[in-house]
Amino acid sequence: MYLSASFVCVSIFILILGLPPLQISPLGKAVLITGCESPLARALAKRLDDLGFTVFAAFKKLQDSDDAATLKETSSGRVKLLQLNVTSEVEMLEASLAIVEQLPDGEPGLWALVHCDLWSVLGELEWVPFPVLRKSFDINVLGASRLTQIMLPLIRSSKGRVVFLSSALAHLPSPVRGVLSATQAALEGLAVCLRRELKPRRVGVSIVCASEATAGDTWLNDRDMRAQAKAMWTLLSEEQKEAYGEDYFEQAIRSVEPFSHGDADFQATVRALTDAIMRTFPVFRYTPLNRQEKLQTIAAEHLPSSLYEILFKA
Repeated sequence: MYLSASFVCVSIFILILGLPPLQISPLGKAVLITGCESPLARALAKRLDDLGFTVFAAFKKLQDSDDAATLKETSSGRVKLLQLNVTSEVEMLEASLAIVEQLPDGEPGLWALVHCDLWSVLGELEWVPFPVLRKSFDINVLGASRLTQIMLPLIRSSKGRVVFLSSALAHLPSPVRGVLSATQAALEGLAVCLRRELKPRRVGVSIVCASEATAGDTWLNDRDMRAQAKAMWTLLSEEQKEAYGEDYFEQAIRSVEPFSHGDADFQATVRALTDAIMRTFPVFRYTPLNRQEKLQTIAAEHLPSSLYEILFKA
């Protein structure tokens, strides 16, 4: 028995009408973005503002910030600037209260929390002072974890989502970037578990694994990188300086210079973050990586370590 073409078309139309839209409406929904010192986070804030979201753009040092002033001047009144250092319990609690007071009328809570704040540490593990190591985990892992805890009641109220910005370094063996790699891997492990924990609460969790080149242009600063390296060398003992040698030390630090300057195109990452915020059923892991990084990530995860090290010299 054959069905008429008109019957099939009507059936498909009825089916489509019964399905939820592919994207949520941004009108009246609020999003918190941390780490807006980075150009990537500010680009995301501007993109979401243009789409109609209310955006809470968080800066570690809001006072006298030229970047914050520029973002405010070039955006609509829906962009709200926040002072938020994710290592400060007081500032995180104050930010939650400020968000509640400035939510759009009728909104029960926060639609999305986007973790873009990240602090980069470069150097082999023996070179990195322990206070610096601790600060890296405090900002990149513990800060993101605690802020999520504080904001979850607001996110659960709106059945929203939590989005983590990570890096390809979470999956790639990367000497000199080992501390950063460790924090990114920890963040991804947290996101995997959090997704399962929040699924019964109808809260989504996504992670955007960005290109290292994008991450470098976004999170690193050439001047800060050199100052960090100089401070590390000064703190090494005479035995350590003799064991490694200044030439090797400088060569190791310079190996990451391609990721600390230049005009990386992070629009693919902004699109992925936007999709994680707007899609009705977002995917868990977004990988806006270049072809080389995708190939290297697959090799790192599936090839024997000895073969990987031959093919991809760090």
